[in-house]
Amino acid sequence: MAMLEVSGYQAFVEAVQSHKGKTIFAYFTGSKDKNGVSWCPDCVQAEPIVRAELDKMPEGAIFIYCQTGARTEWKNVANKFRTELNLTGVPTLMKYGTTHKLVEGQLFHPELVQMLFADD
Repeated sequence: MAMLEVSGYQAFVEAVQSHKGKTIFAYFTGSKDKNGVSWCPDCVQAEPIVRAELDKMPEGAIFIYCQTGARTEWKNVANKFRTELNLTGVPTLMKYGTTHKLVEGQLFHPELVQMLFADD
């Protein structure tokens, strides 16, 4: 499994393009401050659960950890994560290129994360 960390929509698009043809899982989270803490409390709660399940990803899959910006950027209805990727909340874990995703409180359940990673 390869893991990439990016910040912002353009960096996310570039990461996806550079791994075209591979299975990509993307985790979207509110950006972190200088102390490494996200403004998004659900993101703070979900991140260790998602990270603990990364070993369940299919062999050869790519994991992209993407910070979506400050709270004001995320709340902007013109935010490209909202308009281009149809994200409705953070945190979101998605299997890129499919409709399969988990949003907000769904990510508090390790068994759901495992099912998303295992889903063919």
